[in-house]
Formats: sequence, structure tokens, C-alpha cells
Amino acid sequence: MTVILLASASERRRAIMTEVSGVGGHGLQFRTIKKHEPEPSSSLEVNLQVEASCMHKARSAVSEHVSIEDPGVEIIVVSDTLVEDPDDCRVALGKPIDKISAASTLIRLSGRRHKVWSSTAIITRNGPGVEVGSGWHARIWTDSSIVEFDEIDVDAMDDLIGSESWVGKAGGYDLAGKAGSFTRIVEGVDVTVLGFSSRAFSEIKKLLI
Repeated sequence: MTVILLASASERRRAIMTEVSGVGGHGLQFRTIKKHEPEPSSSLEVNLQVEASCMHKARSAVSEHVSIEDPGVEIIVVSDTLVEDPDDCRVALGKPIDKISAASTLIRLSGRRHKVWSSTAIITRNGPGVEVGSGWHARIWTDSSIVEFDEIDVDAMDDLIGSESWVGKAGGYDLAGKAGSFTRIVEGVDVTVLGFSSRAFSEIKKLLI
């Protein structure tokens, strides 16, 4: 079976990949990228920011993998997700650093629609795509979904913030968690909001099944 390395710290992405691959995640390895280059300037539109960040992650993942010298891995997958500000396509709503920033972000999204962008790279040795180091090449896909939030009242906001479901989540919410009660996808698919380009994920499923 093809051995695929998911280079990501995201527990949500790991769970999705494990579910698709079957019991025990056979054929999968997981590794957190310890270092990656700074994300690009907000002078870029968010769809370009997320793609550039994914490519940075691809290069970092390959560099770390080569240093570990694990010849069993045949494919590396990296991904990045950004939430676009409802009012500005050049502003990404990142991961809140504390309860105040989480509340501020959720208030901004409350009762409105916004885009979520995910960019995913599938990296292979000597395969097609952009060269990302040491003979590895990346094919990259970037997709978006549109998410609509209900109006979040004070009690619901207190519950969301208190649950800390916002921790580590772009835009301060988790579609598959508590925020799912207040959100719906009006265009696109859930996997894009949860962490993978939908087109790339279709390719990944072919490799895992």
C-alpha cells in the first residue's frame, strides 16, 4: 500500500484522513511541520495568500522529511485554510490568540456570509508539478466554500467562547464542532471548510481507498 505522510498539526485534518483510509489509518503517517516560512503579505487576495502559504508548507515538509531520511514515504500532503473577511478579500481572519480576539472575530461573522479557502498540495518524488526540493514535486489545488452564520446572541456567544472551540481554528470557529449549530454551507462542500481543497481531497481519496 502507498504510504502517505500528512504533514500537519491539525487534528481535524488527521481525523478526516484516518476516516477515509479505514480503521487505524492504514497506509498513513502523521507529522507536525516544526518550522515553516512566514505567511505572505495581506496585500495579496486571500485565495493567493492561502496558496502561497501552502507552497511554503510544501517546501518545509520536504526539507524536514529529507532530513529524517524515511524512504518508506511515497507521498506527502500539506494543506492550509484561511477565512476571508466578509468585507475585504485581502484580509484573512486568522486563529484568535485569546478570548477577546475570538469574540471579536465571531461578532464580525455573525449574521453574515464569508468565504473559506483551502489550498492543498500533493507532493511526490519526481512526479508532475512544481519542484519543491530534493526531487520532490507538488501539485496544488485551491478551492473555496461560502459559509453563512446565524446571528449569534449573547448566550450563544458566551457558550462558544467558554467552550474554547475557537482555539487553533481559522476564523475562530469549527464547522464540525459547536459552531455547526449556527452555520451552514451555502456554496461548496464541508471538506474545504474543514481543511482540504475539495479537488485535492478527491485525489487523496483515490490514493487511500
